[in-house]
Amino acid sequence: MNFLDPYLNRDANNQINISANQGCSFAKQVAGDFNPIHDADSKRFCVPGDLLFAIALNDYGLHSSMTFSFLEMLSADIPIIYSNNTQVDNDSKKSQQQVTNTANGKTILTIDTAGESNHNPDTIAKLTKSYVQFSGQNFPHILVPLMQEQGVMINPVRPLIIYKDMSFELDDVQAENISLRLDSSTLDVQGKRGNGVFSFSLISNHKVVGKGQKNLILSGLREYDQSAITELTDDFLLNRDKYLAR
Repeated sequence: MNFLDPYLNRDANNQINISANQGCSFAKQVAGDFNPIHDADSKRFCVPGDLLFAIALNDYGLHSSMTFSFLEMLSADIPIIYSNNTQVDNDSKKSQQQVTNTANGKTILTIDTAGESNHNPDTIAKLTKSYVQFSGQNFPHILVPLMQEQGVMINPVRPLIIYKDMSFELDDVQAENISLRLDSSTLDVQGKRGNGVFSFSLISNHKVVGKGQKNLILSGLREYDQSAITELTDDFLLNRDKYLAR
């Protein structure tokens, strides 16, 4: 049994459907992500980008170079298909796959790969869990200090942080027990929009085996208000603690 099986439904045609409960469970149980937009009862619920990433890594394998570009948000119970008609450049081993919303035909995610590959399920599962747990800590641990530094904050009533893309380069695609270490984080503010950039290292047996970067878009920025951000953070942590105490 694959560890992702409880978090998606896949039919005989390889079409995938993710319910709000499944997306919520993955966010909280696997990624440690308590963003309210992933709460099953949220009117604005969207499937976690980290779950879409995890399925792609599971289906396509781990490659020396990978870039995941998120183009559209995905609501619950919308059928999607991960392409199997790989576009390949044989000389460089480059390829691109697409994840398509079959209800409207829009591409919601592209996966660009290059170099050697590893399809060992244990290696992939461990790296997937390491990455999504790292990724799930964006708020408040990384983003709040950055917002305070820049004197801006997201809308506390309708907080919106969009997953733009993530990429990494691995020196050794066969490396095992890979963990992640945050190297640097920045927030570039342009009016009401902010671009968050998190650079990280991939570590195996105490040795750096790769580098990566995650990019986020923060919308609806306004002047920093310590009391409002404290309340937002407290609500976020209370939601987390209540869930973990169940």
